[in-house]
Amino acid sequence: MTPLQMVTAASTVSFVILALVCFIQKKNSELILELRKMPLYYLLMGLINPLIYYLVLFQAYKLLPASEAQPLNYTWAIALSIMAALFLKQSIRRRDWIACALGYFGVLVIATRGNVLALSFSDPWGVTLALISTFLWAGYWILNTRRNADSVVSLVLSFGLALPILVVASFIWSDWSAIPWQGWAAVSYVGLFEMGITFLFWLKAMKTATNTALISNLIFISPFISLLLLSVVIGETIYPSTLVGLMLIIFGLLVQRIHFRRKLKP
Repeated sequence: MTPLQMVTAASTVSFVILALVCFIQKKNSELILELRKMPLYYLLMGLINPLIYYLVLFQAYKLLPASEAQPLNYTWAIALSIMAALFLKQSIRRRDWIACALGYFGVLVIATRGNVLALSFSDPWGVTLALISTFLWAGYWILNTRRNADSVVSLVLSFGLALPILVVASFIWSDWSAIPWQGWAAVSYVGLFEMGITFLFWLKAMKTATNTALISNLIFISPFISLLLLSVVIGETIYPSTLVGLMLIIFGLLVQRIHFRRKLKP
């Protein structure tokens, strides 16, 4: 499957699941009201996520081993602080700069597979795309702050408006006739768990938890679980440099979080 086909198929699965949840929660009227109020806004959101973001990310996964592309994607939180400073006029303090330095040095370690001094990248274009995807994701969340709509409604509208564009483009530039069942199973899994229902579970956990900080800290465990699954299930080689780089990225995120939590203290 091409990245375009993967995004189209996975987005279709996600849209069906999200629309079903929206229907069960009886948010149809809210859905129509939001679409009438801000059609261009949700079209823009859909162009960013899922269309452009996942096209860029899946192309990065095509060029890089998943064990390298996945840790790079976790720098989106650092990219968010940079974009918030540029577009929301938020200040970047010392700890944010430290987080950036640690995170992007971790990127350099992963991208060069530990050969930092030689600056020999495993795939420069793949690394570039992986980093671009983090800024796209950060930009998506910054745009989200401008509209206080229900999360499920927002996702249904974003995916729903992007889907016709994806379908038309994929039938023009792709051939759907020779895709094996394994390909369909893989994109269905991505659409269901990567792009759809997992996000809803996360929102539910954040809403029902008595201590949201403990829940949000689970983000620091997930990349290591992902690497373990990639090694055990898929059989990918996990380079020591990937683990070192990932730990630098996670440490940078921890530094950033400590700064954020202290700033909230009275």
